[in-house]
Amino acid sequence: MSKNSNLYAYSSFITALNGRFGGYFSKDRKHCIDDLTDISGTGNQLAKFTLAVTILVSLFAVLSKTREMSDFYQSLFSSSSGRVYLLMGKTFFLVYTSVFFWRLYLVRIYKPTVACTDDELASCTVIVPAYNEGRQVLHTLRSVVRSDIPAEKLQIIAVDDGSRDDTWFWIQKAVSQFPGKIQAIRLDKNSGKKQALYDGFMQSTGDIFVTIDSDSLIESHTIRRLISAFSKEQNVGAVAGSVRVLNLHQGLIPRLLDIAFAYSFDFYRASQSQVDSVFCTPGALSAYLRKPLMNNLDNWMKQTFFGQLSTIGEDRAMTNFILKDGYKVKFQSDAIVYTNVPVRYQQLCKMLLRWARSNIRENLFMATFIFKKFRDSNRLGAQINFITSMLDTAIPRLLVTLAVLCAFMRPDLVAAQLMIGALIATFVQGAFYYFRRKSTDAIWAFTYSLFAAVALSWIAPYAILTAKNGKWLTRDIIEKAEKKEPILFMPNTGVCS
Repeated sequence: MSKNSNLYAYSSFITALNGRFGGYFSKDRKHCIDDLTDISGTGNQLAKFTLAVTILVSLFAVLSKTREMSDFYQSLFSSSSGRVYLLMGKTFFLVYTSVFFWRLYLVRIYKPTVACTDDELASCTVIVPAYNEGRQVLHTLRSVVRSDIPAEKLQIIAVDDGSRDDTWFWIQKAVSQFPGKIQAIRLDKNSGKKQALYDGFMQSTGDIFVTIDSDSLIESHTIRRLISAFSKEQNVGAVAGSVRVLNLHQGLIPRLLDIAFAYSFDFYRASQSQVDSVFCTPGALSAYLRKPLMNNLDNWMKQTFFGQLSTIGEDRAMTNFILKDGYKVKFQSDAIVYTNVPVRYQQLCKMLLRWARSNIRENLFMATFIFKKFRDSNRLGAQINFITSMLDTAIPRLLVTLAVLCAFMRPDLVAAQLMIGALIATFVQGAFYYFRRKSTDAIWAFTYSLFAAVALSWIAPYAILTAKNGKWLTRDIIEKAEKKEPILFMPNTGVCS
């Protein structure tokens, strides 16, 4: 069989799993398939059916190994190292099961803040930092301009962070399309997202600052819902928006991230909001009260890690400063933003690695105040979430390392154990996604669980070893040949920017 025939067979197989094939082959690429587009229609249904069968086969395979696994664990228990491994696993399981049901209760009683009337709304400034975003920034700004906020209470600032492409042209186009509504700032050179935000903050006049990524789209009522918590509840210092995937049609990875985002925001952040301590207000959509932000602006800009200026994790860092000052940080589930996510594995790893390094840095900073009286009430919930966050960083990786060592003795049983973990995660995340989104895309949770365990488990330990590295990683200029058309429609809404 020829090389082209092999390529065709491979692409046909991927088509069956992921929808219509839209990639192309290039000598400059490591893989022949770059974009798996339009996971919908017949291809999507076939993929879901195949996945359902795979889950059932996996379940039966695991059940067939139950007796052997029991005997293997008994043999492990006979050694001191084996007893330590099993004890750690049981303890970790019990702790996380308890925390899970506590969070589930919090999510159950969570309700987003009711939107304010025009008279109740505080004035706000929306800041959109952009770097090498191209035409997409125009559509982002259009979606902001169309917000249902009274014109006298809305200021919009677009900041071009020294882009090397045509981003400034599209910002200027937005300014001309909406006279008097958008203020444009252009930095002489690329100085980083933090500097771009800083320049925007310094020009802001609103009582509330809203930050939106330049590759994102918002609904007309998003900002109103996002900033309502500041007027409805006392001592709120920041509010996190709900992030969803904009480029769902561009492949399998966006679909998997949509599962992860649903759980990360509608479960984790909703539960954190109930204890007034959302740990991270996302860069894609967040709102900050003017006073605590301006009080911490200089410290935020001058923040260092091992003597180097911090240039990553600006969202988590500002959240930490606001929590430290005793303010509440909330989550607004119906303030939705749709954002572009990576479509390739290498891009995904760079993004997750940057996030992981930021979390390590900011967890260390949070440790300096979280067990002190940083505010008068509701500290215990924040402390529990912090402890579990630290355990997340270390314990699972240690257990995986020990499991890998065990794999040399019984690889089949370790594979079965991995499958059990994937099935449990599939049930939890998949069920949550289904009940929240009413979509059979929930079945992709199984793929995501295996993908995370096999292909992404190296990121956390590597991030620990390289936490000092503050490179952004994903801000490299997009070459002309790889640029994609901007996305105009928000998934499942039919709304165009």
